[in-house]
Amino acid sequence: MLEPKCAEKARLTAETRDWWRRVRRGETAGDATKGPQTAREDDLDAVVEDPRREIVVTTEPGKTKRLGKGGTVESRVAILHSLAHIESWAIDLAWDAIQRFGQARAMPVEFYDDFVELAADEGRHFDLLSKRLVEYGSAYGALEAHDGLWQTARETSESLEARLAVEHAVHEARGLDVLPQTIGKFRRNGDEASATLLEEVVYPEEITHCAAGLRWFKYLHARDGDGVDAHSTSGGDGEETETSSVVQAFHAMVRKHFAGALKPPFNAEARAKAGFTPVWYEPLVEKKREGDEKDI
Repeated sequence: MLEPKCAEKARLTAETRDWWRRVRRGETAGDATKGPQTAREDDLDAVVEDPRREIVVTTEPGKTKRLGKGGTVESRVAILHSLAHIESWAIDLAWDAIQRFGQARAMPVEFYDDFVELAADEGRHFDLLSKRLVEYGSAYGALEAHDGLWQTARETSESLEARLAVEHAVHEARGLDVLPQTIGKFRRNGDEASATLLEEVVYPEEITHCAAGLRWFKYLHARDGDGVDAHSTSGGDGEETETSSVVQAFHAMVRKHFAGALKPPFNAEARAKAGFTPVWYEPLVEKKREGDEKDI
């Protein structure tokens, strides 16, 4: 998180993931709170409130230029740049979850497994999307972007449950909703390379990220909430209903920490693969108030 260049951040993340795998296989010394031996210890102990970033022109969320439908080179470059920027922040978000909450919440080693792999996935996505930009004659940082994801990270910095609910089960789940349309934009306009990258690499891995967020939300609710199935990372074997305590806790967390309501259409198939059935999100859809409909 102290490395400002996102490409280097992605490389170091992959290196750390490889180191962590060796630790878990017992091939090298280490534990869940330390990084590779090449890292400075003071870099690993303190929470980084503002990750260092290379220069990218930023604007307020909602004020960035429209990305378009992929019909022009400029539109496709803008879409790729936006996706790369999201992935660049997702790397920091994964490490922040480990650094900020791992020891503080006494999380089990499997939590580190999931988030180290998640960080490496996001780094690989950034690297591949950046390469597509270069192939278009552009580069990451050439266009403006917003840092809405890190704003959300700040807003959920006091609660791991809130971070998991908002980042993984709202924002990443929304990514699952829109990715098929994004893939279609590239494919319809002759960019099969970008379409295939999103379809075969980014899309399936983002499903696992959403699943990880939901899994650990369930775990924390079981361990620190109502105490049900406190020793399982699944948080329960039965299928949840809208009245399940964990589902209600999720609804309360999203309403507290996410401004606005969820908006359909939803990618029910991808969400279901992540274990995210409609009982989790449909009650959070904004309901029309009486009198909102206008006579035609």
